[in-house]
Amino acid sequence: MAMVPVSRTGYGLSRLPDRFDEFLNRFFGGSESELFGGGGWCPALDISEKDDSVVVRVELPGLKGDEIDISVDRNMLTISGEKKADSESSGENSYHVERRYGKFTRTISLPGEVDTAKIEAAQHEGVLTITVPKSEAAKPRKISVK
Repeated sequence: MAMVPVSRTGYGLSRLPDRFDEFLNRFFGGSESELFGGGGWCPALDISEKDDSVVVRVELPGLKGDEIDISVDRNMLTISGEKKADSESSGENSYHVERRYGKFTRTISLPGEVDTAKIEAAQHEGVLTITVPKSEAAKPRKISVK
């Protein structure tokens, strides 16, 4: 049975998803999300939690607000759109291309204690920030001792 190296080499179990993605890139020319998710690209996102809300940040450089669709259905938040190739590069022969283009869809599950009717979205410098407020019952509150 092969042993997985740990902390000294940096390839412990916490890096296993990264290693799998590297494997897919090396042998099949695409990441797991591209091979099994079907899209041309998949924007990176971060999800964090505050006392009063859940915040989703999505990297969407080059896209305008009207090119992004955001919907919510039964606590499933879906972000979709299409990043189109630069029209100014037509007629050129590409030397090296790493930027991804095409349609994308990201769907994430929101915790049950959020108020989906009050979701807000804003975009600044290529980052879309979606703020999903928590319901009043889910917010932390201080209990006084009598």
